[in-house]
Amino acid sequence: MPETLPACPLCSCEYTYEMGDLLVCPECAHEWAVQIDSDAFGDTPRIVKDSVGNVLADGDTVTIAKDLRVKGSSTAIKVGTKVRNIRLVNGADGHDIDAKVDGFGPMMLKSSVVKKVL
Repeated sequence: MPETLPACPLCSCEYTYEMGDLLVCPECAHEWAVQIDSDAFGDTPRIVKDSVGNVLADGDTVTIAKDLRVKGSSTAIKVGTKVRNIRLVNGADGHDIDAKVDGFGPMMLKSSVVKKVL
């Protein structure tokens, strides 16, 4: 966590405060996550691999490796469904891919259930 907190990106209020992992603006109630530059701390970038060990990157196309049941839907995402233009994120509970699946809309996926299209 930086020693001096940044101003609010919405209203430029300089009186922001920490609440857990978030920064909060007391004037407009905007909450945002702290962005830490990994190179500044000597950390190596996180490498995300698919179910067979291929390294994934932003913009890749992947296919679904096993049927996935979707909460709130009566159908499942079938094996072989292509997902284009993925985005790697640090999601909760192991979900590290943000993508739009045709017929289902935007959702978070785990890298362990996808296979990169080579």
